[in-house]
Amino acid sequence: MAHGLVIVGGSYAAVQAAASARQGGYQEPIRILSEDRHPPYQRPPLSKAFLTDAGDASVPLRADTFYAEQRITLELGTRVEGIDRGSKHVVTADGVRLRYDKLILATGARPRTMNVDGSALEGVCLLRSLDDARSIKRRLADVQSVAVVGGGFIGLEVAASCAKLGKKVTVIEALPRLMSRALPPMLADWFANQHRAHGADLRLGIGVAAFRGTGGNVHSVGLSGGTEIPAQLVVVGIGVVPNEELAKGAGLSCANGVLVDTFGRSSDPDIFALGDCSRHPSRYSDTPLRLESVQNAMDQGRAAGATIAGKETPYDTIPWFWSDQYDLKLQMSGLSAGHDAHAVRGSLDEGRFSVFYFRADRVIGVDSVNRPAEHLLARKLVAGRSALSPVQAADASFDLKALAG
Repeated sequence: MAHGLVIVGGSYAAVQAAASARQGGYQEPIRILSEDRHPPYQRPPLSKAFLTDAGDASVPLRADTFYAEQRITLELGTRVEGIDRGSKHVVTADGVRLRYDKLILATGARPRTMNVDGSALEGVCLLRSLDDARSIKRRLADVQSVAVVGGGFIGLEVAASCAKLGKKVTVIEALPRLMSRALPPMLADWFANQHRAHGADLRLGIGVAAFRGTGGNVHSVGLSGGTEIPAQLVVVGIGVVPNEELAKGAGLSCANGVLVDTFGRSSDPDIFALGDCSRHPSRYSDTPLRLESVQNAMDQGRAAGATIAGKETPYDTIPWFWSDQYDLKLQMSGLSAGHDAHAVRGSLDEGRFSVFYFRADRVIGVDSVNRPAEHLLARKLVAGRSALSPVQAADASFDLKALAG
């Protein structure tokens, strides 16, 4: 008797892998076990439009009819607590044992928490799920001052959303610049100036000593230098931790994520790991990558689903990311770490430009702001390791489209 495919997690990668397996001709049962009580939904809007729009509806990944039409069983509110690789079972929190032939771990990641005094106060929030976003949105209606701890994508998207609602926003970042993991200093400084222009107070290079409150509710953030920042709402966005505990408990190879090959297979060939919880080899990096992006989750899901259906498909897509802050759309192609030269195309003053990054006379990454067409060309240029020079990149008359083919 075939037990089919069991997928743990209700993420982009989970749904895409199930869809791709069916598209590839997989006929055995498919079951998605999601701890979330909501059907799989889009997460990027939660830090952006969801907070500022009047409505409270989430955006589903697939129509309600999709799961029935594709013969995919979706079990919500179901937590998996163990894997028995010997007998090929997963064990749920209710003690139910479910057999599998192939297993996908698409467990995602969880927000890092802060171990400082006052972290349990009402009004100190994390943002990962739809329920988190709804809680923050309800609180925003009754507050005027917001502190955002963390100057990465999520923190700055929340800060921009709160500023658009007319709140007084303070961003607290322990490192000397914003988005330091993702952007070089020149572009990070440009974004910092944009946030200041929208009224945000940026406190860079300083940590949080404590959250302070009265009556169980937060009212301020105490900084490590002794300053106190008024805040009726605090959103902590200091990165995420991969949910690799299930994999570790089953003895799979892990290192800041479940280690997988280009097909998404773990150290057990019948178990795959996809999305934020996994680390994969990439020709765009000298070391395995753990990417926290929709693109990575979707493309890994396509590769793994096709492979499970018997059509081995390696994941070899260029990494790309995006972030919306105010009226700025940042779109990133490739990985700029380790570049030895850069060039700016367009106008920083007008807020429409791209920054091209080079290593050994090859373009390895491009960050575009409000240049969507250029971003699409950039993905082709980086994927092709195109021989583009900084002088050509900066020249608005140079035909990038012809070079990209």
